[in-house]
Amino acid sequence: MKTILYTGAASGIAANVIKKIKNEYFIYVGVHNEKQLELTQKRYKDEANIKVIKLDMLNHKDLEKIKTLDIDILICNAATSYGGSIAEIKIEKLKETFEVNVFRNFELIQIVLKNMIKKKKGKIIIMSSLISLMPISFLGSYSASKSSINTLALTLKKELKLLSDKIQISLIEPGMYHTGFNQVMLQDKYGWMEKKSYFKEELEMIRKKETIFWNLLEKRKLNSIVKQIVKCIKSDNPKFIYSAPKLQRVVTKIYNIINT
Repeated sequence: MKTILYTGAASGIAANVIKKIKNEYFIYVGVHNEKQLELTQKRYKDEANIKVIKLDMLNHKDLEKIKTLDIDILICNAATSYGGSIAEIKIEKLKETFEVNVFRNFELIQIVLKNMIKKKKGKIIIMSSLISLMPISFLGSYSASKSSINTLALTLKKELKLLSDKIQISLIEPGMYHTGFNQVMLQDKYGWMEKKSYFKEELEMIRKKETIFWNLLEKRKLNSIVKQIVKCIKSDNPKFIYSAPKLQRVVTKIYNIINT
């Protein structure tokens, strides 16, 4: 039975994926804090193949614990984001987005890779997003962090080919799914932009447009992206990119053709 480490796995898409694979793999379910640890442990208390661990990506001690684990498949799902215009978002918030989404994820990848390189086999699955290919106004920090992930993942894939064909790197690019993460990301910016912002007079219009846009495109059912992630986990020869839903992927491709 192969061992999976799944970060940022307290709920949402990750919880749905775990439900599909829990009988076939031993899974370390990484969660952000003590409250999530307690709740997630209760959820999986009867599952012999699941162990819930606290894995705060900003906590070096938590990352150090991973060095003792023998991981066959790493799924980097932990992420954060802050909304707001690039013209005025606090640089501290921008730095934190990159710290969690890029730097700490790749620090974890380096930790897990050491053993994979020794074994000359393993699989690393990194959660990106279609927003990395089609930036959305006022979500630039998140979009930019995911674009960086894409570039680093492709570079890593090319480099590892020199060491072993059996160390596999894949990207997952979900589109707009209703998990709650997007709503937090969207609403975050209004708390401070309503007080002071270059865009203060346009906030009502921005909010209305966002509400229409996300209500129209955001998918409530997670099946399509869960299916792609499970396919990537189980494949002996996974693709580099898995994305869903199909229509949003097509729209992204059209957007990139128009804007190049």
